[in-house]
Amino acid sequence: MTEQRLAVVDLGSNSFRLVVFTWVDDSWFRLSDEIHETVRIGEGLEETGQLAKEPMERALETVELYAHYCRATGIDDVQAVATSAIRDADNRDEFLERAALDVRVLTTEEEAFYGYLAAVNSTMLSNGVALDIGGGSMQLTLVKDREGRDMRSWPFGAVRMTERFLAQKSLKPKHLKALREHVGAALAEVPWLGKDGDLAGIGGTVRNLGTAAMLRLDLPAFGVQGFPLRKKVLDEMVEDFAGMSAADRAKVPGIKPERGDLILAGAMVVQAVMDVGGFDEMEVTEAGLREGVFFSQLLSHRDPPLFNNVRRASVRNLAAEYGQLNAHTEHVADLALTMWDALGSGDAVERELVWAAAMLHDIGMSIDYDDHHKHSRYLILNAGLPGFSPRETALIGQMTRYHRKGSPTLGQFAALGRDGDEEMLTRGSAVLRVAEQLERSRDQAVDRVRVRLDDGRVELTLDAHEDVAIARWAALNEAEVFKKAFGRELAISEGR
Repeated sequence: MTEQRLAVVDLGSNSFRLVVFTWVDDSWFRLSDEIHETVRIGEGLEETGQLAKEPMERALETVELYAHYCRATGIDDVQAVATSAIRDADNRDEFLERAALDVRVLTTEEEAFYGYLAAVNSTMLSNGVALDIGGGSMQLTLVKDREGRDMRSWPFGAVRMTERFLAQKSLKPKHLKALREHVGAALAEVPWLGKDGDLAGIGGTVRNLGTAAMLRLDLPAFGVQGFPLRKKVLDEMVEDFAGMSAADRAKVPGIKPERGDLILAGAMVVQAVMDVGGFDEMEVTEAGLREGVFFSQLLSHRDPPLFNNVRRASVRNLAAEYGQLNAHTEHVADLALTMWDALGSGDAVERELVWAAAMLHDIGMSIDYDDHHKHSRYLILNAGLPGFSPRETALIGQMTRYHRKGSPTLGQFAALGRDGDEEMLTRGSAVLRVAEQLERSRDQAVDRVRVRLDDGRVELTLDAHEDVAIARWAALNEAEVFKKAFGRELAISEGR
């Protein structure tokens, strides 16, 4: 297998970012390095139409740093792309000629396309709208059956909207009203906005708002991936931000200090999209335009370049990254789902969480065998699982945490839970434990398990091609947690 690397350099209106993606053929991929600089190259562009001298010099110095990094680390495949500010500047040619990297200036359609790829490959968006807001522009893409049908762009980025409407030292209601009316009038001309469907958002503004909302609600903040940002919470944050100075906004938990002066305008643009579109919530993703560029290369053999199933792809990718996409893992998942299905335990979504936990239960072995169940949870929570919400990711993490021992509980993640989640966690952990023990020898000796419900008991019959005495003994040690989960005694026999 051949390891490949791609450096994507995203030259945005507010910040420049170099991200390195590493992947091995069709096996797995990961983000392996990142350098971020708040450059503000679009500063003053709204008024003059040109890149100002100081922002341009900052930008050129940053690009030189990135070029040096790529040379020093031996990365030959570099894609540098520029968006709104550089695209719209009258003097962009001067910047491009002086830049230490070959920069491709994206058209509005290309920028929207990469944003769409990032959103649809990292969320559950199938029908609705993908939103991408940067420093200079905002893109909306109509999504039908996961395909981008109509892509539109407006100069509604956080930097531009701040400079045009909210640059005053003392904000007044009329300034906020002017921004709302300006954005709202343009969005009202979009015929498909507000025609049902879901909303998914990418970009630094969206990520900051999602993180701030999670902290505001006192939710465990192990990542904003998949977080449903509710309109009601966004409205409350906008109202609070409007009454603060930029310095005070920069101190709000979840808002990066360098975004303190921009977050209000960005939040109001997102708010306008949700207002006009009638969206009650927006799914937040940590992916951005740079991921879109990467996906266009990784999945170039597909048209459009999309994962067939985001949730399954993210689980299998994480398992493969830590060397756990193997016969043992697959067999544990099969055994667990056989029991889950026979016991009639919940709906299709719950079944998918059990499958994900089974596929990932051993990734902590890459750290150490001792406490690898806890290490697995740590890796799941910190790596993130695109396609799953924070609640679902926490449930998967807790199932892996309790796949060996302990009394399953949501614990520190209780604030994310819903009614019935504790019981579902216990059921999922129980079948995962039994499946793990049936595969204790890690040799797939138990070919399959037959499940029979009989008078308050669950009878498992093991069909095997080798002696299963150890598997039967180990699985029966989980009878107590199994009874707690399903209210039935566990009996295990060998098939003939």
